[in-house]
Amino acid sequence: MNTPDMARHVGELMDREAIRECMFRYCRGIDRQDEAALRSAYWPDATDRHGPYQGSASGFIDWALEKLRTQGERSVHNIANLSITLRGTQAAVETYFMALQRDRDAQGVVREVFLAGRYVDRFEKRGDEWRIAQRTVVYDWLRHLGTPEGTEAERFGPRQPIGGVNGNDPIHALLAAMDRADG
Repeated sequence: MNTPDMARHVGELMDREAIRECMFRYCRGIDRQDEAALRSAYWPDATDRHGPYQGSASGFIDWALEKLRTQGERSVHNIANLSITLRGTQAAVETYFMALQRDRDAQGVVREVFLAGRYVDRFEKRGDEWRIAQRTVVYDWLRHLGTPEGTEAERFGPRQPIGGVNGNDPIHALLAAMDRADG
């Protein structure tokens, strides 16, 4: 392989990895209710069609965080099968997801739901950074799991620590410690 081809291939690999990292950042942001991580996954002028929400990505983030603060208890998003089609400074990205979500209905009853589907995203590269410019969430599977039994402490038992949100999670402590070490 000649040098220009090698440089192009390395550049494409770097672009693909930046897109993957953005998707991982989105999942951490939504599961940990980390607003900065969520906002860093989208361009400020991005749009999102996400279940009942359709509008700006910024509006989606505000809507989702408010819903999670008032009704949500926890969620875990798993992503797999990223298909990335690069076209210059744009990319068509299809990412399969599975999510377990626990929230409260209008009467305050705890319920758990399993969702599976795909994020169909148009990414844009601006400068050296890739972010979501347009998202449509496609739902392929939904199953209501019902109401969990027992308290969270009873369900998790000796398995500690339990994941947290809003900066109250072991990953946030690790990142803060690394920042202090760098400082």
